[in-house]
Amino acid sequence: MEKKQMKDMTSGSPMKLILSFLIPMLFGLLFQQLYNMVDTIIVGKYLGVNALAAVGSTGSINFMIIGFCTGVCSGFSIPVAQKFGEKNEVGLRRFVANGAWLSIAFAVVMTTVVCLLCRKILQWMNTPADIIDGAYAYIFVIFLGIPATYLYNTLSGIIRSLGDSTTPLLFLLISSLLNVALDLFTIIGLGMGVEGAAWATIISQAVSGVLCLIYMTKKFPILRMTGDEWKPDRNAMITLCNMGIPMGLQYSITAIGSVVLQTAVNSLGSVAVASVTAGSKISTFFCCPFDAMGATMATYGGQNVGAKKLSRIKKGMKCCVFLGAVYSIIGFLALYFFSDVVALMFVDGGETEILANTRSFLLVNSAFYIPLALVNIVRFMIQGLGFSKLAIIAGVCEMAARTLVGFIFVPIFGYSAVCFANPVAWLAADLFLIPAYYKVMKQLMHLFVQRPRETKTKAGAKAIAL
Repeated sequence: MEKKQMKDMTSGSPMKLILSFLIPMLFGLLFQQLYNMVDTIIVGKYLGVNALAAVGSTGSINFMIIGFCTGVCSGFSIPVAQKFGEKNEVGLRRFVANGAWLSIAFAVVMTTVVCLLCRKILQWMNTPADIIDGAYAYIFVIFLGIPATYLYNTLSGIIRSLGDSTTPLLFLLISSLLNVALDLFTIIGLGMGVEGAAWATIISQAVSGVLCLIYMTKKFPILRMTGDEWKPDRNAMITLCNMGIPMGLQYSITAIGSVVLQTAVNSLGSVAVASVTAGSKISTFFCCPFDAMGATMATYGGQNVGAKKLSRIKKGMKCCVFLGAVYSIIGFLALYFFSDVVALMFVDGGETEILANTRSFLLVNSAFYIPLALVNIVRFMIQGLGFSKLAIIAGVCEMAARTLVGFIFVPIFGYSAVCFANPVAWLAADLFLIPAYYKVMKQLMHLFVQRPRETKTKAGAKAIAL
């Protein structure tokens, strides 16, 4: 059963392996976004525009905190993938155990700090007075669920590192259906308001995390700890933090720009906030394939760098970039023809200004999907190869671009500038990431070529001495 569930990505057709890993991963992300969208749809339809704006106004701070959690967990899974590629089972288990200890510590500290500060942060962001109470009620509950976020993302990351992207999909399907039911029950049945949507989200994620834990303990004998493998290991923790913290910071630094941009959007009023909320939710759903490609490249790159197969890394990169370009065109055409229809899921047809703003946001963003594809594919490949600190610089590029738009161009051009903020950030990140990828590959090539030569030289010297 174990071998059937795991997938070795160091041999076989790169395109077939990428697609077989990517497709289940994509469906998992779609289901994850589905229950995020359901929150927004039900809130907008049953609680009104102000409630929709309240939830939307928390989007950037939500991304900054939860994105950090997700990034850290993704980073923790990279050494696992590398040890799997090396066929080093003892090292693999050591990283899994220490990743668990670190996740627990991070979850406790982060939950305490952000729950205490979240209302202050909303005030710093100039959240409009008519929606700040709803925004606080929603985001406070979401932050209470940080441990559930760590539970699911840490465990699903480990499962995917072993080549199994199908099982997390099944658990997300279960949790997404549960989320829909809980949304309807808490908001319509119990009349809880926006906090009901938040409780539905974190309960659903906790369920999917528990399912991952049960599955891992039963189906992966390779993960069963023996002897001292469960004990905290300082060196392993340092390695995990060197991978995880930069990836988490990359998300958070990127999100700082989003917070600045959200602050600028808040200054435009509740209509603008509701428009960006609807547009962002739809765009996030359409961008799931890019996220799936990124996660696939992290695992693919991690396993193949562990196996020291650089030629396969290059082939995999070319295959994934091709897939990203094809989908970018499809995504743009779909939104060009159907953005109005999709936007009606969030607001009533009478909200003509919000619908027009949402369409503008979606068309401008989707016109730059190819640069977005490169951001995800190249960045996660670099991280999978073990150079996660470079992701921080890419995050700084995105942050600087969004901050520039938020501080300078939104006050001048209004909502039109908001629509171009993400594309400008993606282009800025690409200007750094693409040269960085070639530099990383050059370093790895030098490293893998030099090591065999050094070994041969030492062996030859030893033979002469004898």
